[in-house]
Amino acid sequence: MLLEKFYPDAWVDSTYQIDFDRLYERGYRGLIFDIDNTLVPHGAPADDRAKALFAHLKKLGFSCCLLSNNKLQRVEMFNRDVQVSFIENAHKPSGKNYRRACSLMRTSPDETLFIGDQLFTDVYGARRCGMTNVLVKPIHPKEEIQIVLKRYLEKIVLYFYRKDRKRQGISCSGNIPLIGENGGK
Repeated sequence: MLLEKFYPDAWVDSTYQIDFDRLYERGYRGLIFDIDNTLVPHGAPADDRAKALFAHLKKLGFSCCLLSNNKLQRVEMFNRDVQVSFIENAHKPSGKNYRRACSLMRTSPDETLFIGDQLFTDVYGARRCGMTNVLVKPIHPKEEIQIVLKRYLEKIVLYFYRKDRKRQGISCSGNIPLIGENGGK
Protein backbone atom coordinates (compact mmCIF):
# COMPACT_ATOMS: atom_id res chain seq x y z
CA MET A 1 0.00 0.00 0.00
CA LEU A 2 1.22 3.50 -0.80
CA LEU A 3 0.69 4.79 2.74
CA GLU A 4 2.88 2.13 4.38
CA LYS A 5 6.05 4.08 3.65
CA PHE A 6 4.81 6.60 6.25
CA TYR A 7 3.91 4.02 8.91
CA PRO A 8 5.95 4.25 12.11
CA ASP A 9 7.56 1.12 13.54
CA ALA A 10 5.87 2.04 16.81
CA TRP A 11 3.53 4.74 18.06
CA VAL A 12 3.42 5.79 21.72
CA ASP A 13 1.95 8.62 23.74
CA SER A 14 5.20 10.22 24.87
CA THR A 15 8.96 10.10 24.56
CA TYR A 16 9.03 10.04 28.34
CA GLN A 17 7.26 6.69 28.62
CA ILE A 18 9.76 4.81 26.45
CA ASP A 19 11.75 2.20 28.35
CA PHE A 20 15.24 3.21 27.21
CA ASP A 21 16.88 0.73 29.62
CA ARG A 22 15.24 -2.16 27.73
CA LEU A 23 16.19 -0.66 24.39
CA TYR A 24 19.82 -0.53 25.48
CA GLU A 25 19.60 -4.16 26.64
CA ARG A 26 18.27 -5.06 23.18
CA GLY A 27 21.31 -3.56 21.46
CA TYR A 28 20.29 -0.04 20.53
CA ARG A 29 23.21 2.35 21.02
CA GLY A 30 22.19 5.54 19.22
CA LEU A 31 19.14 7.72 19.70
CA ILE A 32 18.14 10.51 17.35
CA PHE A 33 15.48 12.92 18.55
CA ASP A 34 13.39 15.61 16.98
CA ILE A 35 13.01 18.49 19.48
CA ASP A 36 9.77 20.43 19.10
CA ASN A 37 6.67 18.59 20.28
CA THR A 38 8.79 15.46 20.79
CA LEU A 39 10.83 16.55 23.82
CA VAL A 40 9.32 19.97 24.67
CA PRO A 41 6.60 22.26 23.29
CA HIS A 42 7.55 24.32 20.21
CA GLY A 43 10.29 26.84 20.94
CA ALA A 44 10.76 25.84 24.59
CA PRO A 45 14.16 25.30 26.20
CA ALA A 46 15.07 21.94 27.71
CA ASP A 47 12.94 21.51 30.80
CA ASP A 48 13.74 19.43 33.88
CA ARG A 49 12.17 16.34 32.33
CA ALA A 50 14.32 16.63 29.19
CA LYS A 51 17.47 17.29 31.22
CA ALA A 52 16.83 14.24 33.39
CA LEU A 53 16.13 12.08 30.33
CA PHE A 54 19.41 12.96 28.62
CA ALA A 55 21.38 12.53 31.85
CA HIS A 56 19.86 9.04 32.18
CA LEU A 57 20.52 8.16 28.53
CA LYS A 58 24.18 9.18 28.84
CA LYS A 59 24.51 7.15 32.04
CA LEU A 60 23.12 4.09 30.23
CA GLY A 61 25.74 4.52 27.50
CA PHE A 62 23.61 5.84 24.64
CA SER A 63 24.97 8.26 22.08
CA CYS A 64 22.36 10.90 21.30
CA CYS A 65 21.82 13.41 18.53
CA LEU A 66 19.18 16.06 17.94
CA LEU A 67 17.99 16.23 14.33
CA SER A 68 15.91 19.32 13.65
CA ASN A 69 14.65 21.28 10.69
CA ASN A 70 14.94 24.37 12.88
CA LYS A 71 17.68 26.96 12.64
CA LEU A 72 20.92 26.90 14.60
CA GLN A 73 19.76 29.37 17.26
CA ARG A 74 16.74 27.23 18.22
CA VAL A 75 18.69 23.98 18.39
CA GLU A 76 21.58 25.53 20.34
CA MET A 77 19.12 27.01 22.84
CA PHE A 78 17.60 23.58 23.56
CA ASN A 79 20.96 21.80 23.53
CA ARG A 80 22.55 24.21 26.01
CA ASP A 81 21.26 22.11 28.90
CA VAL A 82 21.44 18.60 27.43
CA GLN A 83 24.79 18.76 25.61
CA VAL A 84 24.50 16.16 22.86
CA SER A 85 25.42 16.17 19.18
CA PHE A 86 23.00 18.00 16.93
CA ILE A 87 22.23 18.81 13.33
CA GLU A 88 20.14 21.87 12.58
CA ASN A 89 18.43 22.72 9.29
CA ALA A 90 18.34 18.98 8.64
CA HIS A 91 15.98 19.02 5.64
CA LYS A 92 14.03 16.03 6.95
CA PRO A 93 12.86 13.74 5.41
CA SER A 94 16.08 13.70 3.37
CA GLY A 95 18.14 10.76 4.58
CA LYS A 96 21.47 12.57 4.37
CA ASN A 97 21.40 13.98 7.89
CA TYR A 98 19.96 10.82 9.47
CA ARG A 99 23.10 9.07 8.18
CA ARG A 100 25.24 11.99 9.33
CA ALA A 101 23.73 11.72 12.82
CA CYS A 102 24.72 8.03 12.92
CA SER A 103 28.23 9.03 11.87
CA LEU A 104 28.42 11.65 14.65
CA MET A 105 27.30 9.04 17.18
CA ARG A 106 29.47 6.29 15.65
CA THR A 107 26.46 4.00 15.30
CA SER A 108 24.89 2.17 12.40
CA PRO A 109 21.25 2.65 11.35
CA ASP A 110 20.34 -0.82 12.62
CA GLU A 111 21.47 0.03 16.19
CA THR A 112 19.95 3.52 16.11
CA LEU A 113 16.39 4.54 16.96
CA PHE A 114 14.70 7.74 15.78
CA ILE A 115 12.02 9.42 17.92
CA GLY A 116 9.81 12.19 16.51
CA ASP A 117 6.27 13.55 16.34
CA GLN A 118 5.67 13.90 12.58
CA LEU A 119 5.03 11.21 9.98
CA PHE A 120 6.01 13.03 6.81
CA THR A 121 9.35 14.34 8.06
CA ASP A 122 10.56 12.34 11.08
CA VAL A 123 9.20 8.85 10.42
CA TYR A 124 9.47 8.91 6.65
CA GLY A 125 13.09 10.08 6.77
CA ALA A 126 14.06 7.35 9.23
CA ARG A 127 12.28 4.70 7.15
CA ARG A 128 14.13 5.85 4.03
CA CYS A 129 17.40 5.09 5.88
CA GLY A 130 16.26 1.73 7.21
CA MET A 131 16.24 3.08 10.75
CA THR A 132 13.79 1.93 13.41
CA ASN A 133 11.52 4.79 14.36
CA VAL A 134 8.98 5.74 16.98
CA LEU A 135 6.19 8.23 16.48
CA VAL A 136 5.16 10.09 19.62
CA LYS A 137 2.02 12.13 20.08
CA PRO A 138 2.69 15.88 19.98
CA ILE A 139 3.28 17.41 23.41
CA HIS A 140 1.32 20.59 22.77
CA PRO A 141 -1.47 21.45 20.28
CA LYS A 142 -0.03 24.88 19.38
CA GLU A 143 1.86 24.50 16.10
CA GLU A 144 2.80 26.44 13.00
CA ILE A 145 0.15 26.48 10.28
CA GLN A 146 2.07 24.22 7.87
CA ILE A 147 2.30 21.56 10.59
CA VAL A 148 -1.39 21.92 11.46
CA LEU A 149 -2.27 21.23 7.82
CA LYS A 150 0.00 18.14 7.72
CA ARG A 151 -1.67 16.81 10.87
CA TYR A 152 -4.93 16.38 8.92
CA LEU A 153 -3.13 14.16 6.41
CA GLU A 154 -1.38 12.30 9.23
CA LYS A 155 -4.79 11.41 10.69
CA ILE A 156 -5.65 9.61 7.45
CA VAL A 157 -2.38 7.66 7.42
CA LEU A 158 -2.70 6.77 11.10
CA TYR A 159 -6.26 5.55 10.58
CA PHE A 160 -5.00 2.99 8.06
CA TYR A 161 -1.94 2.22 10.21
CA ARG A 162 -4.14 1.30 13.18
CA LYS A 163 -6.48 -0.68 10.94
CA ASP A 164 -3.57 -2.64 9.39
CA ARG A 165 -2.00 -3.31 12.82
CA LYS A 166 -5.30 -4.55 14.22
CA ARG A 167 -5.84 -6.82 11.21
CA GLN A 168 -2.33 -8.26 11.71
CA GLY A 169 -2.78 -8.61 15.47
CA ILE A 170 0.11 -6.24 16.21
CA SER A 171 -0.07 -3.51 18.84
CA CYS A 172 0.81 0.05 17.90
CA SER A 173 3.99 -0.27 19.96
CA GLY A 174 5.03 -2.97 17.51
CA ASN A 175 7.67 -5.51 18.43
CA ILE A 176 10.00 -2.93 19.93
CA PRO A 177 10.41 -3.14 23.72
CA LEU A 178 9.37 0.48 24.21
CA ILE A 179 7.12 0.67 27.18
CA GLY A 180 8.03 -0.17 30.75
CA GLU A 181 5.85 -2.23 33.05
CA ASN A 182 4.06 0.84 34.43
CA GLY A 183 3.58 2.93 31.30
CA GLY A 184 1.60 3.34 28.18
CA LYS A 185 -0.27 1.06 25.86
